[in-house]
This record gives sequence, structure tokens and C-alpha cells, in this order.
Amino acid sequence: MERTIRVLVAKPGLDGHDRGAKVIARALRDAGMEVIYTGLRQTPEQIVNAAIQEDADVIAMSILSGAHNHLFPRVLELLKDKGVDDVLVIGGGVIPDDDIPGLKAAGIAEVFTPGTPTSATIDFIRNNLKRKA
Repeated sequence: MERTIRVLVAKPGLDGHDRGAKVIARALRDAGMEVIYTGLRQTPEQIVNAAIQEDADVIAMSILSGAHNHLFPRVLELLKDKGVDDVLVIGGGVIPDDDIPGLKAAGIAEVFTPGTPTSATIDFIRNNLKRKA
């Protein structure tokens, strides 16, 4: 029997709005994934520690503040520092198209912007897991 995909949904930085994160969390749960939602205003360190503690297969970060170019790569750095190389890291939120190539170059597997169907995120996760769930 395969393990259920475990997704940590996180809101890094000072965003005070988490409706989008909650929408994606519910869609992932409804698709049969186990979702751990960390809540608002998480530091990269808190996100990485929670992902390790929860044995997450995926970290899905949602951001609106514009700090994605700093916070998303910082999460990846911390994962690398802790020797974690089997977690799929994705991002979403209000992210300018011009910033997406840099985020992907930094190691973010995919970036989902407003209007992306939740099914696209679900399919991406299922097709791109780094470890067997």
C-alpha cells in the first residue's frame, strides 16, 4: 500500500492573507493528499523544520508580499543545509511572470499564479514527486 502524499502548505513572510493557501490546501486534501497547514507569517526556518518533522513530500508556499525572490530560495538553501534533497518545493501566489524563471533556476519546481486551476497543481505534484509516497 502506497503512503499518502504529505504536503506542507506554508505562508512565508509577513502576508496576512491566506485565502489562496486555504483553497489549495482544501483541493489537495480533497484529492486524497494529507495536508499540513502551518498558518500565516512563517519564517523559512519554521517551514523547513516543520517539513522535516512532518516528513513532508512537498512544500507548497503561497506568497503575496513580493518577498518571493528572497524567501523561496532561502527555504531551498535551508533544505540543502539540512541534507534534505527529496522534497518537491513549489510556489504560488501573486508572482510576476518575469520572476518565475529565476525562482525555477533557484530550484522551485513550479510556480502557480492566480487563476491556475487547482487540478494543475494536483497533477504537477503527482507527476513530479521526488520520493515515493
